[in-house]
Amino acid sequence: MVPGMTDDFAALLERGRTGDKRAVARLISLIEQGGETARSVLTQLWPHTGRARIFGITGPPGAGKSTLTNALTKCWRAKGLRVGIIAVDPTSPFTGGAILGDRVRMGDLTLDTGVFIRSMGTRGQLGGLSPATAGAVHALDACGYDLILLETVGVGQSEVAVMEIADLVLVLNVPGLGDDVQAIKAGILEIGDLFAVNKADRPGADRTANELRAMLELGEDEKRPLPVLLVSASQGTGVTELCEELERQYLLLDGNGELARRRALRLRSELLTLVREGIEQRLLRPLLDSPMFAQSLERFQSRTESPYRWAEKFVTQISGGGPGYELHKS
Repeated sequence: MVPGMTDDFAALLERGRTGDKRAVARLISLIEQGGETARSVLTQLWPHTGRARIFGITGPPGAGKSTLTNALTKCWRAKGLRVGIIAVDPTSPFTGGAILGDRVRMGDLTLDTGVFIRSMGTRGQLGGLSPATAGAVHALDACGYDLILLETVGVGQSEVAVMEIADLVLVLNVPGLGDDVQAIKAGILEIGDLFAVNKADRPGADRTANELRAMLELGEDEKRPLPVLLVSASQGTGVTELCEELERQYLLLDGNGELARRRALRLRSELLTLVREGIEQRLLRPLLDSPMFAQSLERFQSRTESPYRWAEKFVTQISGGGPGYELHKS
């Protein structure tokens, strides 16, 4: 039984698997609630996951990520594949919800029963992904979507969290940003499995692609060449080739064992996140609310006690379960 849910979970999941978008949306909404509700839903979804291909699409604002996602989705739908799209939008400073810009730009896909689109706010996350994104991916996977596309809010040196969720990452660039390598500064080259220069009909597209290739060739440890493709999503040119190249790169990762390695790392990362959240809820929050902690803060501020030794002692006590284990409740 899922807390806060009156209808039968098995029936809800079955409706989602047969293409009922309202059922899929309901599952994701339950996950976004967090806490015990999310844990209960994800526990029941887990046996049905692990089948979908998960592609991340990232790039600077204005690179045409939504237009390209729209075009790629149509390509895969023509092959009979069900596609789930998670578009991570900036969070509205007024409502705390996603601004829904991506959903507006993909409006022509909303009537397709084989496509599900969900906009999720970043909630201030620097990594470009909402905290509930991983759970939404699991929901789409469990509901039988063949491909899940993660479109991030943009890129920057800290916005590499898409790697922890996606099987494969497409980095999108565009000519005419002033500095042709503006979007591929430190940290961004490392997250890409293939690269595309969108708006290829613009002047400077070839130059941008060549500069990308030159930078990629500097990578000393690359075990396989990383392709750079030219595409114009708005005009439809190069989209089919990019779609096929994404599938080819996925098969390469699967064949050389890299896909299995990435999925193992993803599971490890997700497990550590769950453990951290549990420790924070059960140990750290009660500690922060305790009178003992307030008194300790006063001693830290007056420099009569070191927070470093205090923290070390606290961790030792709770990890060993010895004397002082209940300190945080005093």
